[in-house]
Amino acid sequence: MDFKKEAIAAYLEAVRSLQILTVDLANNRDNQFSFQEKVDPVYRELLSLLLPNNNQTIVSQQTLEQARQQIEALQVAQINNFFNDICVENEPVDVAEIDPTAAIIYPIILSDRLAVLVSLPDKSLAFHTTKITQKELEKQVKQFRYNIVIRSQKAFFDDGKVLYEWLIEPFRETLEEFKIETLLFVSDGVFRNAPMGALYNGQKYLIENYKVAVSPGLTLLSPKPLQNRGLKTLFGGLTETFEQEKFVPLFYVQQELKSIQKKVPNTALLNEDFTLNNLEKVLKNQSFPIVHFATHGQFSSDFEQTFIVAWDSYINVLQLEKLLKENDPRGSNPIELLILSACETASGDSRAALGLAGFAVRAGARSTLATLWSVNDQAAAVIMEQFYKELSTNKLSKAEALRKAQSTMLKNRWYRHPFYWSAYTLVGNWL
Repeated sequence: MDFKKEAIAAYLEAVRSLQILTVDLANNRDNQFSFQEKVDPVYRELLSLLLPNNNQTIVSQQTLEQARQQIEALQVAQINNFFNDICVENEPVDVAEIDPTAAIIYPIILSDRLAVLVSLPDKSLAFHTTKITQKELEKQVKQFRYNIVIRSQKAFFDDGKVLYEWLIEPFRETLEEFKIETLLFVSDGVFRNAPMGALYNGQKYLIENYKVAVSPGLTLLSPKPLQNRGLKTLFGGLTETFEQEKFVPLFYVQQELKSIQKKVPNTALLNEDFTLNNLEKVLKNQSFPIVHFATHGQFSSDFEQTFIVAWDSYINVLQLEKLLKENDPRGSNPIELLILSACETASGDSRAALGLAGFAVRAGARSTLATLWSVNDQAAAVIMEQFYKELSTNKLSKAEALRKAQSTMLKNRWYRHPFYWSAYTLVGNWL
């Protein structure tokens, strides 16, 4: 009797039941915590059954595809749970048709191992597993994230190499064979806090060989090239903190704005003009493919603590969603790129990066470019100037423009440390 097959069938039925119950779960605030304890483990136990626990076992493409679909379903369930609302639904996306040079990497954290699935342009799936407990894995990734922001140390090289050997090295030859240029990470758990572009192979960072983007789920993508709609930008920023005294002034935001004004058509709201009321007025009357906020902000596992700072108030993710939808009431021309160039994930919050993913999805923008930690604002002005130059002058995709801007920082002796450039994370559409 095939008990494993029976167990998989039982778990599949359990997942289907949970998806039906999602509406009820979403309406109860207490369930945000029970999701982590009760719902999330069901998906992971199913994935543990579907995926082999070694690299010698032959597993069918059908089984790998079944696992990939469950990973996508888990990503959607996590975002919906984050908001206690059914804000997103699965819509299949054929990446091979959109970008035949892209591969999608799914790291899956299981209790006794790390499983990695890679979706390739011919729709085949590659698989590799590493024996490591969840506790040990999380310690290693957190160590990488901790060390990379210490500018006086170089311990992050070794940490970045460990992550590279887990996620990239087993597939390196396959990626070369398929001439892959873009890596899209559908990150899981603690990996959401890691700057993937700074993974290190012993000689080069990942961004030196690939364009890198992340996604809260492939089914949540809305791929469409940015250049099709132009680069008209709404810029909002603070160089002072009149009302929000606990935040330090961002003196180089003025320089960031000036560099943008030279590159693209724009409307700017600076300091006392950067208010919720003024944003509402501007977005009601004009359409902007790019919205750029150079201001403090925070991503948290609690959506009510996920916000950006305006002159006179905090703007939380639900207010921002409402704002951006005013810019596109019919839903036909959503914001193509939302840039948050001075935000950070909440310290000590293991699920904070889910706030970044949630922000990206809920705000209704096709892509969000944000920072995983509070970056040096002088460096932010430099990298943003280069990013807009690549978009406007060289007509590059968002992912390639970011890669070029980061590579430029690498060549600058003042900013080559990954603290200055690797915090920038492109979430969503990379085109």
